[in-house]
Amino acid sequence: MKAIVYTKYGSPDVLKYCDVATPTSKDNEALVKIHSTSINAADLEILTGEFVNRIASPFRPMYRILGTDVAGVIEEVGKNVTSFKPGDKIWGDLSFPYGSGTFAEYVCIPEEALRLKPQSMSFEEAAAFPTAGVVALQHLLSKRQLEKEHRVLINGAGGSVGTFAVQIARHFGTEVTGVDRTDKMDMLLALGTDHVIDYNREDFTKNGRQYSLILDVTVNRWIFDYKKVLTPDGICLMVGGSMVKVIPNMILGKLSGGEKKVGLGTWKPNRKEDLDFLQKLFESGKVKPVIERVYSLKDIPEAFRYLQGGHAKGKLVITIT
Repeated sequence: MKAIVYTKYGSPDVLKYCDVATPTSKDNEALVKIHSTSINAADLEILTGEFVNRIASPFRPMYRILGTDVAGVIEEVGKNVTSFKPGDKIWGDLSFPYGSGTFAEYVCIPEEALRLKPQSMSFEEAAAFPTAGVVALQHLLSKRQLEKEHRVLINGAGGSVGTFAVQIARHFGTEVTGVDRTDKMDMLLALGTDHVIDYNREDFTKNGRQYSLILDVTVNRWIFDYKKVLTPDGICLMVGGSMVKVIPNMILGKLSGGEKKVGLGTWKPNRKEDLDFLQKLFESGKVKPVIERVYSLKDIPEAFRYLQGGHAKGKLVITIT
């Protein structure tokens, strides 16, 4: 089969489009022919060997094939697989502990990680949801239920997680402010964002507004900036970004105390209840994946370069077949 393979950390230039052996499913797995996948910021962090990823595998990548989002069709099943059959269309997330591997024509998936793809979604739409959509959903609801009186700010609102977070927060009736670069303002307004802030022209920590929840996808601020713009019982969750700021902010968040909370968000991939909820929001027209570009498998290095430049609006999807 064809796949995008890498054997060392580095820039997108280390990725190679080549032939590798098609995987063989174990007794508890299904062999899936991948139709679509997508790129996430976490894939870029793994590719370049960010600090956290080197803890588990310091010198070379743990896996040869990146990619976690998957939408495809089951080709064959192991003898112990009972809930799925060849021909079933599936979607899901192969983040840890499932081993990634979706930047390829085929992948083997344990039965416990298989989820039937909604018929209402195309393969490309289904590939955009599992990682970014679930990350956004779980972080927005991880500490408390969103209420209409809450004001939510999303820093990095124009990216893959941010565009889902805007729409999900709007579903709960909250007032949403999106922060991002100039060329993403129109898109954020089209998604229903109540207020947009162009970080090139305005600093959201200095405009006098306070927020019940800050979801920071980029983490380019210090804890003291966050606390200044949180309501007395406000919460700030860091979703991604530079560890140079994430780790000190985590430590200071634990030490500083008080009602205002700043911490690192956590998430659990591939939960069926989350994917079911996102499916309902999709089918009701309340949440749609923002897919800016669609690439072929061999053009994944180009897609990574585009993502690395900070240009991507929403998701970059890969069509395999």
